[in-house]
Amino acid sequence: SKSPSPRQYMPVRYFIMKSSNLQNIDISQQKGIWSTTPSNERKLNGAFWESVVYLIFSVQGSGHFQGFARMGSAIGCEKSQDWGSAGFGGVFKVDWIRKESIPFQFTHHLLNPWNDNKKVQ
Repeated sequence: SKSPSPRQYMPVRYFIMKSSNLQNIDISQQKGIWSTTPSNERKLNGAFWESVVYLIFSVQGSGHFQGFARMGSAIGCEKSQDWGSAGFGGVFKVDWIRKESIPFQFTHHLLNPWNDNKKVQ
């Protein structure tokens, strides 16, 4: 029998990742990678080592979530040319769980207690 993964018993954290365009989401879904700004890296890496991290993706201005993935590795120093934009940090692995466009109106019942109970979008 297979022994359970030690990560299985870790707490879970969720982050909403805003992308400037749908192309970045498509690249991520095809290649299983993501890159974010250096200001987000420290927070995500800390969360990765202490918990299981789920990333919920949304393109800015779309009014939708495009899906969600589990963070599969810590963020490294290697950068990717895939995004073609300056300002991104290192690449990390993501394991896409669901790829689907979900309008924000379907999630208005979800409130974020760490953000003044604002709607999650």
